[in-house]
Amino acid sequence: MASTVLTQTDLENSLPLVARGKVRDLYEINDATLLFVATDRISAFDVVMARGIPNKGALLSLISVHWFKVLSAAIPSLRTHFITLDLPGQIPVELRPQYQDRCMQVRKLEVFKIEAIVRGYITGSAWSSYQKDGTVCGIQIQPGLKESEAFPEGPIYTPSTKADLGDHDENIHPEKAKEIVGARYANRIEELALSLYRHAAAYAYERGIIIADTKFEFGLDKETDEVILIDEVLTPDSSRFWPLDRYKIGESPPSFDKQPLRNWLTSQGLKGKEGVTMSDEVIARTEALYREAFERLTGRKWTEKLVGRAI
Repeated sequence: MASTVLTQTDLENSLPLVARGKVRDLYEINDATLLFVATDRISAFDVVMARGIPNKGALLSLISVHWFKVLSAAIPSLRTHFITLDLPGQIPVELRPQYQDRCMQVRKLEVFKIEAIVRGYITGSAWSSYQKDGTVCGIQIQPGLKESEAFPEGPIYTPSTKADLGDHDENIHPEKAKEIVGARYANRIEELALSLYRHAAAYAYERGIIIADTKFEFGLDKETDEVILIDEVLTPDSSRFWPLDRYKIGESPPSFDKQPLRNWLTSQGLKGKEGVTMSDEVIARTEALYREAFERLTGRKWTEKLVGRAI
């Protein structure tokens, strides 16, 4: 696995570029298939940093593929967009080492314009909202909860709008999601997101990780009218992972994500500023957390390859 930091993709015109996101670049393989390329870019407070995190893209892709397999085994009816980790034949031989393990071939689908957020524990913006008026995303929550406590009646579904690049997602009530995608699809997305979270949370708990909250995205297979799990799944970028052995109700636990970067930006007065160059220490600490999340969840050393197979 190549360890070179890749912050900008260039496939030398072997595939047409469809879009660039904060972390992923999207290319078209054919009319039915896309190539998701996870770069080593990292963002915080909606700003992409000038330097990347070594191996981050590969770690994100391998974690996602692991979850696709775990969740498909747990929920036999689940369908995902993942096809394989194999690189398409169009990519030149000389480029393959730096792109191996960071790319997923996926099915091209119509994307639902909502993000399916599931919260198992009250923390972050949910905790701030609850302290203010006793609600989370417009949902009334039982009084008397402490920070980082599990929701007593189980995980809650709090969707958001799916904003274009450069805009901000907006938390919405589940009823609003029905207006955006239609009641039938919204109900299916909510049901599926909660089921995925419950299975994933139990799996991670056994491996010493609490999934405090996470974000799923879904697409539509127009031929079968099925809701399909897409995008990255249960990674440190899309989820809040806490180490079980450091979890305490009433405190904000450390997490396996880019919190060292957020803390550093805040302490240096750089929050929200463009063109920031991270220190070597912040880069090393952040990479170590992503790597530890990978190793705990998969039971593998991060340098071991997970062989992609169609799901």
